[in-house]
Amino acid sequence: MIDRLRSMPIRSSAVLTGHVTASIARNALSTTIVVGAAIAMGFRPSASPLEWVAAVGLLLLYVLALSWLAAGLGSVAKSVESASTLSFLMLFLPYLSSAFVPTHTMPAFLRGISEHQPITPIIETVRGLLTGTPIGDQGWVATAWSVGLLVASFVVANALFRRRVND
Repeated sequence: MIDRLRSMPIRSSAVLTGHVTASIARNALSTTIVVGAAIAMGFRPSASPLEWVAAVGLLLLYVLALSWLAAGLGSVAKSVESASTLSFLMLFLPYLSSAFVPTHTMPAFLRGISEHQPITPIIETVRGLLTGTPIGDQGWVATAWSVGLLVASFVVANALFRRRVND
């Protein structure tokens, strides 16, 4: 498939962009289903329409960044199995965050990891926006993590894909 695309006058990044776009659509649908299920089970967010827009925007920005990171990892993987292994860290990070328990209840070594990685500020921001609790500077920290990860992942994914296609 890649050889066929290489013979066509398209940018090499178009292949990755297509994968990323599909990933964002799948994740947006999945997130919508999860939020719908949470509301059906009794979650009652107190967010204003603007807070909903901010929460959805932050989640989409983070999913965009992770999708480009996954595209980059897929570009270096030699097989589907190795791509899955490389992306395991992205699935493991929420367990090392404040997603399930407050960071102040964690052992000191784990608290340090939890407080200095991208998932915690994103979770705290979305949680605060939807429940009406103060987010402090977490919104800016979450946005900075997401934008930084997006820019780095986009550049690296495109460079790795170009190198793989040109080999």
